[in-house]
Amino acid sequence: MSILSVKDLSIHIRSARPVDGVSFDIAPGECFTLLGESGCGKSMTALGLMRLLPAAAEVAGGSVMFAGRELLALPESGMRDIRGGGIGMIFQEPATSLNPVLTVGRQIVEALELHSTLRGAAARERAEELLAQVGIPDPRRRLDEFPFQLSGGLRQRVMIAIALAGAPRLLIADEPTTALDVTIQAQVLDLLDDLRRTQGMALLLITHDLGVVARMADRVGVMYAGQLVEDAPREAFFARPAHPYSVRLFAALPDAARRGGRLATIPGSVPPADARHAGCRFVERCGEAMAACRNELPPWREIAGGQRVRCHLADAAPAVEAKVGQPSPSFPLPEGEGSSLPPLSLRERGRERGIGDTAIPAGETPLLAVADLQVHFPIRRGLLQRAVGAVRAVDGLSLQLMPGRTLALVGESGCGKTTAGKAMLQLIRPTAGSVRLAGVELTTRSAGELRPLRAQMQMVFQDPFASLNPRLRIGDIIAEGMLALKPDAGDAAPASAALLERVGLRADMAARYPHEFSGGQRQRIAIARALAVSPQLLICDEPTSALDVSVQAQILNLLSDLQRDLKLAYLFITHNIAVVDYLAHDVAVMYLGRVVESGSADEVLRSPRHPYTKALLAAVPRVDGARGEAPKLAGDMPSPANPPSGCHFHPRCPRADAACRADYPAARHFGATQLVRCIKA
Repeated sequence: MSILSVKDLSIHIRSARPVDGVSFDIAPGECFTLLGESGCGKSMTALGLMRLLPAAAEVAGGSVMFAGRELLALPESGMRDIRGGGIGMIFQEPATSLNPVLTVGRQIVEALELHSTLRGAAARERAEELLAQVGIPDPRRRLDEFPFQLSGGLRQRVMIAIALAGAPRLLIADEPTTALDVTIQAQVLDLLDDLRRTQGMALLLITHDLGVVARMADRVGVMYAGQLVEDAPREAFFARPAHPYSVRLFAALPDAARRGGRLATIPGSVPPADARHAGCRFVERCGEAMAACRNELPPWREIAGGQRVRCHLADAAPAVEAKVGQPSPSFPLPEGEGSSLPPLSLRERGRERGIGDTAIPAGETPLLAVADLQVHFPIRRGLLQRAVGAVRAVDGLSLQLMPGRTLALVGESGCGKTTAGKAMLQLIRPTAGSVRLAGVELTTRSAGELRPLRAQMQMVFQDPFASLNPRLRIGDIIAEGMLALKPDAGDAAPASAALLERVGLRADMAARYPHEFSGGQRQRIAIARALAVSPQLLICDEPTSALDVSVQAQILNLLSDLQRDLKLAYLFITHNIAVVDYLAHDVAVMYLGRVVESGSADEVLRSPRHPYTKALLAAVPRVDGARGEAPKLAGDMPSPANPPSGCHFHPRCPRADAACRADYPAARHFGATQLVRCIKA
């Protein structure tokens, strides 16, 4: 018996059809995941179920049965009872979904008053119980705090508490872990999994992360261009994805086995919602397309084990191993922008070309040498704004980056990674410490003295749209750096066009504005702008966070090619361990402003010694669904304004004792390059 049954749901926005004939069922206590790239219609489907569509959109047809009631036929007053009371929803961005002028407690009580008989003190007591249920520490105090006072993980938990206030029978979670740290992501996923198992609540999970699907799903629905193209139990889907689109999503995943090789990419992009299709919607990006694929809509075909696929091919895709690190499918894909792996193993491909073989070996002279870097921001209070303390964002960081190599700086949000990267480039002036670029001390130089050095070091920011001037054309954005730092370089227009082609875009795109590009294309433009002044060092701040796996593969391939051809050095700031495993030569793990473990990628990722590193690796959702051995991290990172005594990690460390609370641990060396700050290592 299904709690939710969706049949042929279609949503139109004028001539566009973002959802076109979607059907699926969800049983009580079951987790059904909608998987696909951005623009495939996943979120629009969820909004259609809740009848929360934007004004221009309308449900053009279909049926949505919830607990035996047709939702599309209910009046708005009836839907108000369903929303929150029968179906709860967790939106993708809690910061924009929570009311910034109401306390957390007031927002939960509001939901309780709408969907229960609780009022006053009883409602507040129940709100406190809900905060405790979702794992928020000190829930009584948090009731009176505002959303801006909470971290991203805590805000997401508050959203879950509000959704649970009405005791829903179905919970819709729209990308609930996008851009969250792996530790917070693990906590949120464990919470959702426990709730559905203990309360029998059904879960519709929307995501583009295959690791999250493997961790959570009972059944998987793969969505592309407004339609479901595959529907399968989790085990069958990960053992043998049947649709060519599903296979390419697996092939685009970065991992250690693909180190030194190229990731498979999917050519082109998801077609716009107003495009008309006579046949298969994936045909323009499919390497196996036949004539029938262009002219006839593929029918659903049943495969053994309850798996269904919408594809004309009798054997749509060869078997793919579920585990990360196993070879990808060996069938040929189109060459060019979407080129994939040829019929070679990944390791053979790596010997042919790739970052591992082309990077300059580690030498004795580092390109970037950072010693005891500190960035403290004063806390000012009172009428005279006197400094009463300091936020120790970076508190004694030391690292070295060799020419032509990639150093990954990893850690949770708030540990100081981005601040450290900006301080190295002197975009933020350090409080203390040393930063040397090719032997030149940067911290003692004035702005005028730094200007000629800017061409040697550039940064690719996390949000390319926010970092690109919306009033300038792309060609002018790229040329701006050349005109400022290399005025004798001559005409910048041909160079800008060449750079666009270098990063995989067309030269005629130089006349467009940033808003005319997709997220992946904007990231390529940001990389082209950084390359315009021929730097030796690129600091990449989360350049692939929140990108679809196919777009992420394109960016990682581009960075790999650029490093091989231009001998660039990368400081890669990220919390995505899979990307680190694929791209990085060396890794530094950062916690509360300091590096707690560093070494080669193999040393840190294969033989981690610090409890924090082990917890980070254990929290990463794996495509094979396996769990790490280390316990998941509890709680949140302490405030950098008041760091704990001794080892900063001891409040969250399961192995901490009195000695850990007494003094900050000295560095201990293991193997060739591994350095760990832990007395238990």
